[in-house]
Amino acid sequence: MKTLLKNTRLALLAAAVLLLAACAERPAEEPGAPESPRLEAAPPAQAVATLAPTEGNQARGTVTFTAVEGGVRVEAAVSGLSAGRHGFHLHETGDCSGPDGSSAGGHFNPAGSPHGAPDAPAAQRHAGDLGNLDAAADGTAAYDRVDPVVTLDGPGSIVGKAVIVHAGADDLATQPTGAAGARLACGVIEMQDGM
Repeated sequence: MKTLLKNTRLALLAAAVLLLAACAERPAEEPGAPESPRLEAAPPAQAVATLAPTEGNQARGTVTFTAVEGGVRVEAAVSGLSAGRHGFHLHETGDCSGPDGSSAGGHFNPAGSPHGAPDAPAAQRHAGDLGNLDAAADGTAAYDRVDPVVTLDGPGSIVGKAVIVHAGADDLATQPTGAAGARLACGVIEMQDGM
């Protein structure tokens, strides 16, 4: 009797496991039936600044900011520069209306840190310190790096700020600007449509 009871319990348990497994399987879709909706990952947040020359200058280009793991990827393509290094900074005011770019204000520095190199710790650089663009003999420059300090949201967001390209090299040390000189191009950072 005990053996019969034990075998019955095992049979019931096996039947329950099979029933659960059958319920868990997805039924095959019929030919011609619409596909099941699939959830797709949202595109990463992205902002863009279109650089226009300041009065008497020719520098122009595009800077794209994309949220990635570890920070924000900053990609720039600039033309109309003299060969050599040019300071490349984010400035506190998204206003490029001044003919010399001065309407963009000073470097974006929400933490009140000293000016420094882009690879310096956050406490030793402005959030807007992106270093230099290296222009080739044809006047073009490219920039591509992930910055761990820059953000596209929150209180330290760069959206609505300005990008400035300077006439001279940023020496990465002189306070508060790196002695990078005049402003050759300015662009306001705006979120991409749909972001």
